[in-house]
Amino acid sequence: MTVGNENWLLPDWPAPARVRACVTTRQGGISAAPFDSFNLGDHVGDDPAAVACNRQHLRDVLGCQPIWLEQVHSCVAVNAIPGVCATADASWSETPGEACAVLTADCLPVLFCDRAASRVAAAHAGWR
Repeated sequence: MTVGNENWLLPDWPAPARVRACVTTRQGGISAAPFDSFNLGDHVGDDPAAVACNRQHLRDVLGCQPIWLEQVHSCVAVNAIPGVCATADASWSETPGEACAVLTADCLPVLFCDRAASRVAAAHAGWR
């Protein structure tokens, strides 16, 4: 499976072929220091135009709109709804072509899918 660029990480998991996943890195975007360069977080003080450009690049590569969360270090999971930024730390979708997204820094992303490829989820696993 090819997705993203050479800096992105692809999970080595036994997911069904139609489930795609990636973990981006900070390489390959346009954000200036100290956010350089592929910052996707719109809440850390980076130039909003740079974040928007980085997010657009991600959308272009994935071919779909990632569904972003307002992450709050909680145990809340929500149904991913395009255009709705829910307050939670995990989301799931049963709709083909939707991308659940979580942001991490010193935490870990946890990606899920069922064997039938009918449900996917992404969770922000806190460091605590």
